[in-house]
Amino acid sequence: MKKISSYIRTHPLNLLLLAAPLALLAFWLGWGDLLVFIFSALAIIPLAGYIGEATEALTFYTGPRIGGLLNATLGNAAELIITIVAIREGLLDLVKASITGSILGNVLLVLGMAFLLGGLRHGEQRFDSKHAGRNAILLLLAVIALVVPSVFSHSIGPDTSLPVEALSLGVAATMIVLYVAGLIYGYRATNGPLEAPVGGDAELVRIVEKSHRTEDKGIHSPWSLRTALIVLAAATVGVAALSELLVGAVEPVVASLGISEFFVGIILIPIIGNVAEHLVAVKVAVANKMDLGVEIAIASSLQVALFVAPILVFISLLMGNPLQLIFNQFELLALVAGVLITALVSQDGESNWLEGAELLAVYVILSLAFFLLPM
Repeated sequence: MKKISSYIRTHPLNLLLLAAPLALLAFWLGWGDLLVFIFSALAIIPLAGYIGEATEALTFYTGPRIGGLLNATLGNAAELIITIVAIREGLLDLVKASITGSILGNVLLVLGMAFLLGGLRHGEQRFDSKHAGRNAILLLLAVIALVVPSVFSHSIGPDTSLPVEALSLGVAATMIVLYVAGLIYGYRATNGPLEAPVGGDAELVRIVEKSHRTEDKGIHSPWSLRTALIVLAAATVGVAALSELLVGAVEPVVASLGISEFFVGIILIPIIGNVAEHLVAVKVAVANKMDLGVEIAIASSLQVALFVAPILVFISLLMGNPLQLIFNQFELLALVAGVLITALVSQDGESNWLEGAELLAVYVILSLAFFLLPM
C-alpha cells in the first residue's frame, strides 16, 4: 500500500481521483447533470491510467508473450467499458463517433503532440520506419474495412435489414481474425527477435523479454502481483461505475449546452478514456524515444479499429441493441484523411516539429467542423 501512496504523490493526474466522490455526491444530491458529467469524466482519467499501469506490472509476472497480449487487449479498456454502457443505453451514434474519435485522436492529436514537442526539444528525430510503416498500412486496411459496410449498405438495404446486419457481422469477424493474426505474427515461437503485437507496446515487450532472459536485477515490476491485481480490479470497477454516471448525463448535457452528441463522442469520450496513455506517448517523445511514441499512437489506433470496433458489434448484438459498422460521410472523410496523412509522415522514419504542427492543424480543423455540426 505504501507503493500505491507513493505512486499517487508522484503522479499529479491522480489528484483527479478526488472527482470520483464528487461525481457520486453530484448524482445523489441532484447537483445537476453537467456536474455529474464533468466529475465523472475527470475521475475516469486517472482510473484509466491505473488500468494501464496495473497491466504493465502484470506483464513482468506473466512473461513477455502473455503480458504483451494483456497489454494489447486491455490497452483501451476504459473506453471499451464506456462504449458498452452507451450501447446498453441505446446511444449507438455516440459509440460510433467515439470509435472514429479514438482513431483520429491517436494518429493526429497524440502523434502530432509527440512530433511537435519532441521536435522542438531535439530537432529532427528518427524512428523505425519499417515497423511504423507496416502498422500504418495495417491501419489503412482497417479503415477500408470500416468504409466498406458504410458505402455498400445503401445499395444492399436499410440499416436494420438482415443483409446489412450480415455484412457488418462478416466484416467485424474478419477484422477480429486479422487482429488475432497480428498477435500470432508478433508472438510467433521462433528464434528471431520478438516483435510487438497489434496494439502492443513494443518497448515494454522488449524490456520484459530482456528481464526474463537475463539476471538483470535492475529491471523489476513496480508493484507486487497482488497489488497489480487489486489495482486492476478496483480501477476497472471504478471506471464501470463512473461510466454509468457519465453516459447517463450525456443526453441532458448536450441538450442544455447546445452541443451535439456526435461532438461528445468523437472528441470528448476518446480523450477521457485515453488521456493517460496520450501523455505517456508525448513524454517518451520528449525523452527522445520516438520509436515508442509512434508505437503507442499507431498501435492504439490499430487496437480500436481491429479489436474494439468489431467486438462491440458482437457485444451489441448480445445486448439487444445491434451496432452496425455504418459511419456517416463526415466520419469516413475524417478517418481516411487522418490515416493517409499518418501513413505519409511515417514512411521516411523521420519526424520534426513542423510535421507535428501539421497533424495538430488537421485535428483542430476537424474538431471545429464537428463542433459546428448541427445536433
